[in-house]
Amino acid sequence: MGYMENYKEWMENPYFDAKTKEELKSIEGDEREIKERFYAELEFGTAGLRGVIGAGTNRMNMYTVRKATQGLANYIISQNAQEKGVAIAYDSRRMSPEFADEAACCLAANGIKAYVFESLRPTPELSFAVRELGCISGINITASHNPPEYNGYKVYWEDGAQITPPHDSGIMDEVKAVTDYASVKTMSRQDAEKAGLYESIGAAVDDRYMEELKKNVLHPACIKEVEKDLKIVYTPLHGTGNLPVRRVLKELGFTNVFVVPEQELPDGEFPTVSYPNPEAKEAFDLALKLAKEKDADLVLATDPDADRLGVYVKDSKSGEYICLTGNMSGAFLADYEIGQKLEMEGKLPEDGMLVKTIVTTNLVDAIAKYYHIDVVECLTGFKWIGREILKTEKTGKGTYLFGFEESYGCLVGTHARDKDAIVASMALCEAAAYYKKRGKTLWDAMIDMYEKYGYYKDDVISITHKGIEGLEKIKSTMDGLRTNPPSRFGNYDVTVVRDYEQDTIKNLITGEEGKTGLPKSNVLYYELTSDAWLCVRPSGTEPKIKIYFGVVGGSLEDADQKSSELAEVVKKLFAE
Repeated sequence: MGYMENYKEWMENPYFDAKTKEELKSIEGDEREIKERFYAELEFGTAGLRGVIGAGTNRMNMYTVRKATQGLANYIISQNAQEKGVAIAYDSRRMSPEFADEAACCLAANGIKAYVFESLRPTPELSFAVRELGCISGINITASHNPPEYNGYKVYWEDGAQITPPHDSGIMDEVKAVTDYASVKTMSRQDAEKAGLYESIGAAVDDRYMEELKKNVLHPACIKEVEKDLKIVYTPLHGTGNLPVRRVLKELGFTNVFVVPEQELPDGEFPTVSYPNPEAKEAFDLALKLAKEKDADLVLATDPDADRLGVYVKDSKSGEYICLTGNMSGAFLADYEIGQKLEMEGKLPEDGMLVKTIVTTNLVDAIAKYYHIDVVECLTGFKWIGREILKTEKTGKGTYLFGFEESYGCLVGTHARDKDAIVASMALCEAAAYYKKRGKTLWDAMIDMYEKYGYYKDDVISITHKGIEGLEKIKSTMDGLRTNPPSRFGNYDVTVVRDYEQDTIKNLITGEEGKTGLPKSNVLYYELTSDAWLCVRPSGTEPKIKIYFGVVGGSLEDADQKSSELAEVVKKLFAE
């Protein structure tokens, strides 16, 4: 059916409730809006669902959530795994509790037990709960750091990571096969509870999660020695991080933790920020104001589902607070965690591995070379890092030491298989205590790291293309790069091209060709002269095309200048 026929079907079919029809009635005559809502099904991709909340096949609503869950249930049953159950969590966004219940009731109607958190919880705890409860799958209702009008639906598999092959394609096929919304099974929550197919979970899982986090503390004595002198400002940005971050820091002995009062409570409208993303500078306005009042050593912000961590640290020389990008904080924690383990234990595992994504800083490679450990590179998305951890468990080869991606996400330990801003907050505060005892700030320690490995500077530019036309623009951009491959970006020649969609690597200097060895993905990566690089990929969760790039300088100023020059080249090229 065409979009207008789909619209009429939703307006006339008794399956869709009065509230939905009332909303659709309000756009009657607005053909553009009707087309946006009904020209396609909201795509269930490898990251699940994500979209604007509203009525329509191309929107997040109770019906698209039920449809996705029916497809998931069908796949679970096809794997004969329905007895294991599914864990469900949700964040502070609009409709998150309602969507969680819709998913649970659909699972129950299919004979699959749902373990539903009694109130909002962070993404990494959902990942932990899947493994802790022995579930076959997990569902997290969240749109991460998207604007307030969005919500989403992430699916996890039994290893605690978001779905990867073969389960991702298997689930996607089952979701696509559900073509009749009215055929989706559901039941009331009351009936599901009576049947023992709906169970609320909470404190017991929280306690176990906290126990696992604290196993990763390396220097508890340092915390006790400087706890009264170290000052921390934290904001959950109206999301799920407030209680778990405060709890773990308190239990470790950090006493001077100041939470931004205006952003402390959960609120899906995110009233104090236009974009609840710790990557955005304006998200820190209130936190930095409080930090200056308290003379804080560091400032932390978690995104709404608390898997990403943003950080500012104080420069004692200037008195200013300096932003650490995801590459900076991730590389710093990698060096700290691995270096301290080596110092404490005298050696590292011979098969030790540091895992990063293909768009993560090459500073990782320098760190791994110093410690004589392997770098394992994977596609963008933390699920691929989780998959590498699973591979070590299945094969007995490789010891995971640390993993992170540039988009402000890392994982200390293996208690979860997704990025964890709770454990990252804990680890950074511990590192701050460790260096404070030695008379250094975290920024001092960062400079020491750069002096040791080189001044790596990495950045990303996102160009938004919304709506149907935007999708076409993104596609044409990628097609154009493949049809007319660039040989130079600014001051840098292209030396090697990796095309992850075509699974090819071509050395432009020698002519040698090979394979990437990774699953296919619509990504183009250019190795450049002077150890620089540039990578182009469409976002998997937002209507954007992202251009990542990195340079190496002889100093902070030199690296900043080189990065700025390359950024101008990128903006000009991709604005055309």
